[in-house]
Amino acid sequence: MRQSKFLFQTHREIPKDAEVISHQLMMRSGMLLKLASGVYSYFPLLFRAIQKFESIVREELEKSGCQEILMPFVQPSDLWTESGRWGAYGKELLRFQDRKNNDFCLGPTHEEVVTDMVRKTIKSYKQLPINVFQIQTKFRDEIRPRFGLLRGREFIMKDGYSFHTDDADCDKEYWNMFETYKRIFTRVGLTFRAVEADSGAIGGSFTHEFHVLAESGEDSILSCNHCDYTSNIEKTECRLLSKTPANPVPLKPNHFYTPGVLGQVEQARHMVDSAHPQGMPLAQTTKLYLMKVIDLANQESVWGAVIAGSHELNLVKMKNTIKAQSIEPLDLTVAETLTQCKSGFMGPVGLDQINFIVDQELKGQTSLTCGANKTDYHHFGFTPERDIKNLHWGDIRNAEAGDRCGRCEQGTYLAFRGIEVGQVFKLGLKYSLPMKCNFLDMNGKDKPMVMGCYGIGITRTVAAAIEQNHDADGIVWPTSIAPYHFHILNLDSDSPETSRVVNSLETFLKNEGIEFLIDDRSALSPGAKFKDADLLGLPYRVTVGSKGLNEGIVEIRNRKTKEVQKISIDLLHAKILEINQNLN
Repeated sequence: MRQSKFLFQTHREIPKDAEVISHQLMMRSGMLLKLASGVYSYFPLLFRAIQKFESIVREELEKSGCQEILMPFVQPSDLWTESGRWGAYGKELLRFQDRKNNDFCLGPTHEEVVTDMVRKTIKSYKQLPINVFQIQTKFRDEIRPRFGLLRGREFIMKDGYSFHTDDADCDKEYWNMFETYKRIFTRVGLTFRAVEADSGAIGGSFTHEFHVLAESGEDSILSCNHCDYTSNIEKTECRLLSKTPANPVPLKPNHFYTPGVLGQVEQARHMVDSAHPQGMPLAQTTKLYLMKVIDLANQESVWGAVIAGSHELNLVKMKNTIKAQSIEPLDLTVAETLTQCKSGFMGPVGLDQINFIVDQELKGQTSLTCGANKTDYHHFGFTPERDIKNLHWGDIRNAEAGDRCGRCEQGTYLAFRGIEVGQVFKLGLKYSLPMKCNFLDMNGKDKPMVMGCYGIGITRTVAAAIEQNHDADGIVWPTSIAPYHFHILNLDSDSPETSRVVNSLETFLKNEGIEFLIDDRSALSPGAKFKDADLLGLPYRVTVGSKGLNEGIVEIRNRKTKEVQKISIDLLHAKILEINQNLN
């Protein structure tokens, strides 16, 4: 392919709305064009990279026994109503009506459609297990699309689904897909971690996410430095340590006048005496969160969550611990009416009409502080077991780097940032039971199928690869998904001699089936061509110029290592064959 006929345009300036490096570089290299918020057009270079990744995914899935299908992008509401997700999924589900006023949605995922497909086709245990997948466009109406392809509304995704006669068979396929995903991301050349995670809106009994490690990652990952335990911070277990804060300040139950003291740090500093000149430990203070909770029976109630002032509340853990359908902060006006005080002075003592979930770390502690439910006052000497009527304990705080591992005795957590690019779920009976996706077992008994679900963000993985592979000059494509492997630069496009060498090289590369892009643009200076080549980031640059030809050489530069080799024209074809063989 010649760049003079290529659909792209590079840019020197960073687009104003491009916050992360992958978005910036894809826009600057002319690979991506914004059509609407979170919706993009893919130019040839980017689309080639996407197709290469799709090929890797297909090869590995077919090797693992999966079959490719294609399901409709537009889905009728009755399937979602049948599964119970039409009202539960939220505003990310883009709903619309056709001309006959029938309700539809644009598919953010396809559990309902594939379950309907299988229940109408599979009847006997003899036809199971089965694992099907598709690679298709999805749409999720994100409230705040950002980071280009990392958090868009329209995107390309591989979603797969397996159906089984029992849990044991489903578990077997779950780990088969787990290992398949590891092979896929390893083939791309990414540094990644498989982490335990929360199943979220998809549902299911357990799940792992696959994260590409990158500083721009939206997800916090904690990994034990001793055992294999790695998880998303939403899921990371905190080990219960039976100890009180270091050097606690002894407090008797009392109210203290604390005007303007709103946060936990201010509370800790407020309690200063000769024995504690720096104040009390921050872990001796507590935070109260008042939450509106919708339970699994769609009943609304108010819950309070209490954690140490040195930590942060984990909403996912709280939601799972109290078995809620959803939780969100209580409206401030409602909270102030309930506690009869201003925000910053609310506390759990005396709120006997509501349930409380208290972090397990506070169990057995007696000298704590909390709001007094009286504006400008705090309660010192708070003891959860004594002072809270409807008390429930749970692991509801965020784990942190340096915490003791929740699985083993020796390890502590290390922190990483990650971009989620894939996830495997064990769905169990979540969809097959309400949708009556059944089979006849060997005794002729009707039973629901056990399901697994497996997703990979195709476009997100390509963007994540750029987040992990770039330098100050541009993209450094992993060879596995690079749009082309060789970038041929004709520095003197108007010169018959350089054009003759480039044309000969083009014929050779075509005959050998080697991927290449030729920069034959006559209007650009050599410097501009070099800058564009670095920006596009193809693995090898072959430079053909009049000066080099006078010496009988061309230059081959490795984009990743920046190593430059001067190769005799007579040996050029052999060298390219050698490099290309090592790429595969």
